[in-house]
Amino acid sequence: MSSKSKGRWLYRCCSTGMIVILILLSACSSKGDEVLQGPGGVTTPTISILAPLHFPQQPSKDIIAEMERLSGVKLDIRWVPEGVYTDKMNTGLTTNSLPKVTFVKFTDYNLVKNAIKSDAFWEIGPYLQQFPNLGKLSPSILNQAAVEGKVYGLYTERPSSRQGIIIRKDWLSHLKLAPPQTLDELYEVMRQFTYNDPDGNGKQDTFGLVDRNDLVYGVFKTLSSYFGTPNNWKQENGQFIPEFVTPEYMDTMNFMKKLYDEKIINQDFALTSKEVQRDKFIRGTAGVFIGSMTDVQRLSIEAKMVNPQAELALINRIEGPQGYKVWSIPNYFGLYLFSKKAIVTEQELLQVLSFFDRSLDKDVSNLMMYGFEGRHYSLEDGKVILPEGTSRLRVDEVSPLYSLMIASVSNTNILEVSQKEQLTALADQLSKDNEQFLVDDPTVHLSSQTYDEKNVELSVIIVDATYNYILGNLTETGFQQEVKRWKHNGGSQMIQEYNEAAKALN
Repeated sequence: MSSKSKGRWLYRCCSTGMIVILILLSACSSKGDEVLQGPGGVTTPTISILAPLHFPQQPSKDIIAEMERLSGVKLDIRWVPEGVYTDKMNTGLTTNSLPKVTFVKFTDYNLVKNAIKSDAFWEIGPYLQQFPNLGKLSPSILNQAAVEGKVYGLYTERPSSRQGIIIRKDWLSHLKLAPPQTLDELYEVMRQFTYNDPDGNGKQDTFGLVDRNDLVYGVFKTLSSYFGTPNNWKQENGQFIPEFVTPEYMDTMNFMKKLYDEKIINQDFALTSKEVQRDKFIRGTAGVFIGSMTDVQRLSIEAKMVNPQAELALINRIEGPQGYKVWSIPNYFGLYLFSKKAIVTEQELLQVLSFFDRSLDKDVSNLMMYGFEGRHYSLEDGKVILPEGTSRLRVDEVSPLYSLMIASVSNTNILEVSQKEQLTALADQLSKDNEQFLVDDPTVHLSSQTYDEKNVELSVIIVDATYNYILGNLTETGFQQEVKRWKHNGGSQMIQEYNEAAKALN
């Protein structure tokens, strides 16, 4: 071999060797994205999470660092402002670029179910019993969020029903009225709030009830549950019946129509925003607000700024034809799902689940809930004191972490707050009382492809028909015609699919 040939041969060998080394280094670098080298050569898993940000700024980096230290992981949390979260999550879903863990809001869950059925996310149900805390999660809530009977997500928790009545207590006193306990008494109170000068200013400038353009979280659905209307669906003799074909739904529409015709409710309710609804109540234009009882403390503060004599009271029990009833929501606000593309192995999945299990322990959960003792809160007799002076600090540094907490309502490791505002404590107490007479949605754990694809379009038919009936633009016969149109455009198919899903599950 000539010296020139030998040179070429040596160059090729060295080049090949360098390429192999570069490939190996690249592989090691890629592996380094998944784990970090810890003390003593122990690897630290990196967990990437897409989570909603409900506050102007991200939580304290010091709290995140302490969470990492306690749980033995590196957190790569991608905070996205709540207002654009759905778009960001959908982009990641359609481009198959989601991180290891993704939060999916309850209202977006139907958008993700097809991806779940296509095996894009891990089924985590079989693994939960391996963990001391995850193994204690509520089977009921897990089943509410299950897809075809399988558990895919860890839930962020909320009470079953906060719905009730916020009422002007000072108006009741001025008119010498007792708090209403039945539908008839509720009507009479609202009528007198409209016509009998409840604020004593000598003018007829008030009305009984203020509502907004929302049939679910406004007045209508809570009122309809008092009448005994099913919660979205009724299951009877193995068949599903939509709520709006029941007599109780018609009774509710007739009650609302009566309030509208007698000008007991704001005449523009079908166009009123939530902000305007609140403002009318705060300013003493209306005396009854039906909705989430947890709004009462803030409404009280703002009402007293307008009129220091304003007093609010709460009512959660209104007796209807079938006794006490109140509609419930699924007990999860959203779910954390686990990407099969980003989490390749079962071992990685167990590492991620281990972090969430650890987050339910006393030290981590209270860190996430309250922040650092001495900086954000203090302890007295084993209970948390939240000083007014650190309120802004808690909002800026701690509060954003709440969206990362799973099962926070029922986690007994979270310390109790020493003292809550009186109305807040009462709202919590009455929300618990609601648990005794809940009306559940029987389809919450079932799937319907037609619902997933067409419910937004179909629900518009019923919403418009309901408003038009109350406003007098539609007769009962006209309303029934709209129900037929709903069935023809896909509603009948939806009913059939729910019937079949229930049979398959049983």
